[in-house]
Amino acid sequence: MVGRLILVLGDQLSHDLSALKAADPETDTLVMAEVRREGSHVPHHPQKIAFFLAAMRKHAIALEAGGWRVAYARLDDPDNAQSIAGELLRRAAETGAGEVIVTEPGDWRLRAEIEGLPLAVTFLPDDRFFASAGDFADWAEGRKQLRMEWFYRKMRRRTGLLMEGDQPAGGKWNFDHDNRKPAGGTLLRPKPPEIEPDEVVKEVLSLVEREFSDHFGHVRPFRWATDRAGALTLLQHFIDHRLADFGPYQDAMLQDDPVLWHAVLSPYLNAGLLSPREVCDAAEAAWRAGRVPIQSAEGFIRQILGWREFVRGIWSLAGPGYMARNALDHDRNLPAVYWGGETGMACMKAAIGQTRDMAYAHHIQRLMVTGNFALLAGVDPAQVHEWYLSVYADAVEWVEAPNTLGMSQFADGGMVGSKPYVSSGAYIDRMSDYCGTCSYRVKDKTGPKACPFNLLYWHFLIRHRTRFEGNPRMAQMYRTWERMAEDRRDTVLEEADALLDRLDAGEPV
Repeated sequence: MVGRLILVLGDQLSHDLSALKAADPETDTLVMAEVRREGSHVPHHPQKIAFFLAAMRKHAIALEAGGWRVAYARLDDPDNAQSIAGELLRRAAETGAGEVIVTEPGDWRLRAEIEGLPLAVTFLPDDRFFASAGDFADWAEGRKQLRMEWFYRKMRRRTGLLMEGDQPAGGKWNFDHDNRKPAGGTLLRPKPPEIEPDEVVKEVLSLVEREFSDHFGHVRPFRWATDRAGALTLLQHFIDHRLADFGPYQDAMLQDDPVLWHAVLSPYLNAGLLSPREVCDAAEAAWRAGRVPIQSAEGFIRQILGWREFVRGIWSLAGPGYMARNALDHDRNLPAVYWGGETGMACMKAAIGQTRDMAYAHHIQRLMVTGNFALLAGVDPAQVHEWYLSVYADAVEWVEAPNTLGMSQFADGGMVGSKPYVSSGAYIDRMSDYCGTCSYRVKDKTGPKACPFNLLYWHFLIRHRTRFEGNPRMAQMYRTWERMAEDRRDTVLEEADALLDRLDAGEPV
């Protein structure tokens, strides 16, 4: 009897994957492949590539130990077709299989590639989320606005997480107001364990150095976990040592401490090494045991049960056309600073520098530093999307695209957020220690040392005044502008134009 091919992708490293649950280990063949197309359709960070390849190799070993037949192609195998579709065709020719079972990819491009095969392809829902795509579509139907807070409350009620009967634990659904404190430097803050590369990882690191040396980012030092046991160790360390202070300081930024109290678990969640339920359960259990305050447990769980589920629903509901959205008609090229170019801006240098070194930056660095600058400068959102998809270890399209195109760049016209997330330098100064070492002066609104965020903030608001002036969450900004002296307003816009001209000329800012 000829079996079927069961495709297991690099971000589907879960033993309870829907495709595996539908498979027969006696007759079916699992197909896993390290292919150049998936490593280079955008220039993925070398650490990101190494993380996925090492995790795939270890997952394949575990599957074989569990009795599965695994047809695994390494990147440097001479017969490797170097694309997922090509590998499926190669394995179909080897086995005589005419049918492919696959859990739905989280990437519209890859789904289209697989759908185009001359084989019978069955897509199964990815049920590793709290809500299915259908659940989200049902919730969204008929709503004028899709807001995460209302979806999050529905998910709290459905799952029972942080609930006391039918009421939210602590008497509030959201403790975000309590979670906006800046952080101070300290040598006592606990750090995540650094996992030393084993032989599998070392082999992969050498491979990535050979094959992707032209990609932005350093592959070493490499400290990511690459199997479920390591991911569980990091989860437990976060719960025991950093979750208690995560809430109040989750928006803080420090130059010499890129992690602070953050979990840094998103790569393991998005690859399938951890499940969202077990992560949320661990945080809730710590709160119920009196080990962490409610604002930290709720703030963390909201990131997963609320935001992660919400953006996945947006991605599924909007479809592949979402990637082309550009509601503000921005068309500037991505400045060279995003690829490590020279800059006098300490915040950009810090956020992009740690991205280069670690394939990681936390959500406020992404939203209010690199994302804020791109939005204020009017950068083409497709280029911003490609950059974020490229450089972060946790960036899979379904989660990255709505965060970038919706939350960060407002390219979807308000589908994700009710207003653009823009700020002057004052916010960055309040939440970080960046400004003290900057070449610019955050207090200067105009002049040669004026913080670029201060100039570009007003330039953005004025060039998009027609769209945003009537937004009740932005009206105060325009009233502030009108109270400025006319000559000062003219100076701000003239200096912002000059700054944008420097960007267009490729000069450092």
